[in-house]
Amino acid sequence: MKKLTVVLLFLTICAPAFAGETQLEKATNVVNEIMGTPDKGIPQDLLDKAVCVGIVPSQLKGALILGGAYGRGILVCRKGGNGPWDAPSMFTLGAGSFGFQIGGKATDVVFIVMNPEGARKLVQDSIKLGAEMSVAAGPVGRSAEGATDAQLHAEILSYSRTRGLFAGLSLDGAVVKQDKDDNEKLYGRRVTAREILIQGEVAVPPQARALDETLAKYSPKGGQAFTRV
Repeated sequence: MKKLTVVLLFLTICAPAFAGETQLEKATNVVNEIMGTPDKGIPQDLLDKAVCVGIVPSQLKGALILGGAYGRGILVCRKGGNGPWDAPSMFTLGAGSFGFQIGGKATDVVFIVMNPEGARKLVQDSIKLGAEMSVAAGPVGRSAEGATDAQLHAEILSYSRTRGLFAGLSLDGAVVKQDKDDNEKLYGRRVTAREILIQGEVAVPPQARALDETLAKYSPKGGQAFTRV
């Protein structure tokens, strides 16, 4: 664990400076490319049920060191849980080796959050998937017919795309952390993931409109309403 921590700190320091628009554009392209082939994409019925979508575009090559992996991601939720796609929040994803890279190639990671409780857990400062919330490799295809019981009851369904191959990927053991610095760079002020994703108190920045429009193209309606707490 100490070695993994050192690796992740090293990658954080050496990673290129965050460019909100560039990263958001990458995420938009990932969604378009994955959902542009329905037979090999996220099942429509599951996407329509999802309250949030997380995208970690391939960014770092050679990041697989000592069995560790690292990536910067973007999480977008439906406003109120069942409204239009809303403002994004930035996060980092780190874990032991769970297939982020194959043969030195960086991999895109996409996950969908299946219920409001899962979304509320994800806005914590840090959460370990599989331990603090249920996660499963997602089914692929036009529909979720034939999905396992574990998949149908998971709070998060996750996928990866490497060398054009899109498939379910278990993120069990991965750690999601809020990227407060990147959020501040995007919004020009300190704002929490809860304010952005759950409370809906932050306006969608111009850089994120294309991503919202893309998600709306593939899933204009759906989700489940967030209850007031």
